[in-house]
Amino acid sequence: MRTCYFHLSFALLLLALVQLSHPQNLVHGADKENTAESQFTGDEPIEMPPALLQMLHDQLVWDELKLRPKQIEKVVALLRPLDAIWWPSRIQPATDRLAIQRQLTEKLKESLLTVLDRVQWLRLEQLERQALGTRIVLQKDVAAVLQLSEEDHSAFRLAALKTDRTATELSKKVASGSDLGSLQEELQAIKDEEHHGIVDSLSNEQKQKIANLRGEPFDFSAVQRIYPLAPSLELQTSQWLAKALPGNLQDLKGQVVAVHFYAFQCINCKRNLPHYTAWHKDYADQGLVVIGIQTPETSSERDAEKVAAAAVENDIQYPLLMDTESENWKGWGTTMWPTVYLIDKEGFIRTWWQGELNWKGNPGEANFRKHIEALLAE
Repeated sequence: MRTCYFHLSFALLLLALVQLSHPQNLVHGADKENTAESQFTGDEPIEMPPALLQMLHDQLVWDELKLRPKQIEKVVALLRPLDAIWWPSRIQPATDRLAIQRQLTEKLKESLLTVLDRVQWLRLEQLERQALGTRIVLQKDVAAVLQLSEEDHSAFRLAALKTDRTATELSKKVASGSDLGSLQEELQAIKDEEHHGIVDSLSNEQKQKIANLRGEPFDFSAVQRIYPLAPSLELQTSQWLAKALPGNLQDLKGQVVAVHFYAFQCINCKRNLPHYTAWHKDYADQGLVVIGIQTPETSSERDAEKVAAAAVENDIQYPLLMDTESENWKGWGTTMWPTVYLIDKEGFIRTWWQGELNWKGNPGEANFRKHIEALLAE
């Protein structure tokens, strides 16, 4: 077992494996898509996960920090406006996305100084360093403590860049139908190479300094909430076509919510609609709320009467929102029809899927049911 200060963190694994471990984030038979390929220039930014933003959503981290109920309320209140920016930023080019994450992290830290006591703050700093894994050596303050040479820093950066490039290339292979298991193994191999390259370059004294910076090991593998609070439903230019919610998503606390975006003429969306209807029928009495959001692309999809008629034809019996000007589409950072998000009882996004659930025999619907049942049981 690796010592705590060298493990590949949950946050870093999330970013490097996000396309592979969550194939729902790729194109699966979507006939309408909005994707962009990144071109490597040699000076692209290194992926540094927003570890602080991620970890502060989870109860286990709150417990580790020994937050009191009032402090938890304040932390969640701080996160909500930041999450509304963080979540849609995930679709931005890497340079913009990472800049936004840094800004939000700094703003969160500044606000937390008024919420946490000194002991809690010091422990939070330790947890953040643990969550960053071996890439902590790329931080200026840590590099200064370790007295890293420019040569060391350059070598570590190139190793990280190699991993990031591999992750991007492998994600494209997933989209083309390559075997997920073998691609995950390939990615893990390059991540291990980066890990060992950094570890083997450090002296025992440097390793001890890192251990001191990180403090007592924390088990991040048990952390469940690493995504933002779900965005609010925007109603400035949108309208309910059926079974309007009396409030907003925040008013559904205590219930699990599945929010799906679709366009009624999209063939891939049509193939998913029976699954959403089945979830509504099978789990509504257990606390699941299904919400449909019809975001148009064609002129017919902008016609509320046609959308409503198609909803009746497809047996949609749950709340349906007409997102005429795509305000919710943009607020959620959605890029593809169809997309479905799953939100837990506390309002946090827990997973999502883009494209057909059962595309090319993929057991997406069955897997999503497992997620629903797990959240209902929490």
